[in-house]
Amino acid sequence: MPSPRISLNPESPVNTRISPSQLVVIFNSQAQVQTTVNGLSSDTADLSNVQSILDENDASIESLFGLSPDRLRSQQARLSFPESVPDLSSFYRVKAPEDKFEQIASALRAVPEVKAAYVRPGASAPLIFKPTPPAFADAPAATPDFTSRQGYLNPAPEGVDAKWAQTQPGGRGDGIRIVDCEWAWRFSHEDLRVNQGGVIFGQQGDDDNHGTAVQGVVGGDQNSYGVIGIAPNSTFFGSSFENQDVATTIKAAADILNSGDVILLEIQISGPNAGNWIAVEWYPDILAVIRYAVMKGIVVAEAAGNGGENFDDPIYDQPQPGFPSDWRNPYNPSNPSSGAVMVGAGAPPPGTHGRNYGPDRSRLSFSNYGARLDAQGWGVEVTTTGYGDLQSDSNPDLWYTDQFNGTSSASPVVTGALLCLNGILRSWRGVTVTSEQARMLVRQTGSPQQDGPNGPASQRIGNRPNMRQLVPAAQALFP
Repeated sequence: MPSPRISLNPESPVNTRISPSQLVVIFNSQAQVQTTVNGLSSDTADLSNVQSILDENDASIESLFGLSPDRLRSQQARLSFPESVPDLSSFYRVKAPEDKFEQIASALRAVPEVKAAYVRPGASAPLIFKPTPPAFADAPAATPDFTSRQGYLNPAPEGVDAKWAQTQPGGRGDGIRIVDCEWAWRFSHEDLRVNQGGVIFGQQGDDDNHGTAVQGVVGGDQNSYGVIGIAPNSTFFGSSFENQDVATTIKAAADILNSGDVILLEIQISGPNAGNWIAVEWYPDILAVIRYAVMKGIVVAEAAGNGGENFDDPIYDQPQPGFPSDWRNPYNPSNPSSGAVMVGAGAPPPGTHGRNYGPDRSRLSFSNYGARLDAQGWGVEVTTTGYGDLQSDSNPDLWYTDQFNGTSSASPVVTGALLCLNGILRSWRGVTVTSEQARMLVRQTGSPQQDGPNGPASQRIGNRPNMRQLVPAAQALFP
């Protein structure tokens, strides 16, 4: 009989990284705001009130995205539908002590040139519990083959059928690049050395297990030992939140990628319902930069987060103080979407690694849910690189885990399937799907969600992708 399930508590997740809060200011686009050595300037607006508020609080202000307004407007003008993305040159952040954020934001809201001023709270990796390695023991002379433990690779409904996809031309993610947005990775790991390009923005943090686990699921090397990624021929990069703003880090990822490439958002953020963790797109600046990436033709995969929240709750229709007046809840399907593929966490088949979390593909207790969610991946028992509970050693380059979890583990499972899909399409006819098309396809295909002990299938996390269905459905878009 399977052993008891591990306790999964959405109220007290293990967060190895917390990004700090930010005070975000959005100016009216007509103001054409710029920063100079002497402070803010505008050819069309009087910004003296803004500067006075900053000076009174020993605060400064800078472009949220770190580029000049002209450069940002030029980048945005090249998008397929630039008008569908808010003017990124109007987004700024205030640098001040966090305990002054609310009073500064309140004062700025009274200035006519200010469209919005709000505090975006801290964000974390969407992990529920941190796998605990046993006391260090030397790894064997040769790492065993752990692929039999990677049930998420198997044919549907157990897995996404990456094994079939990998037999197709381009089906290992060939020619597709991915940027994982989070904190740190162990690119020296023995099973992650082939198709990776390192960190493209920010700096490595000191706890790299989470990113290492994500990389193993997506792109673990194809060899005779360890694990294999769902899309081992894709090229993996990291864009780090370490000492960087979340929105800035996402834009840096988008700026190096092209149409058909993929961004993975391995992050969750504190929300309006008692601070429970939610998907990051709810905040206007992050929503704007996700739209920027999507309008570049990049597929964006976004963790739904581990707050156990119902995104259909009316609380999410209510803007936070200081949000722009034209903000609309992106979780509500009747409003404009970010375009990202939002991923929830489902149970693996009962008996996986000797444990049982309820019926296969049922919602795990911690997973956020609602009409906005597009697809699900395994939310527990994910075998991959890092942590050291499956194989430990004094050298972390030899660590493996059976226990990667949360929407942290679910998101790379779905992301890997999308990498395989675009690799196959590019090999087949030189085409790729957009993020909006990917959303539609994972909703129309896959192994259906099931009722479970944590709620009925109407508490939507979506289907588990099935590559054998996903590929022909995508090919039908290109007759």
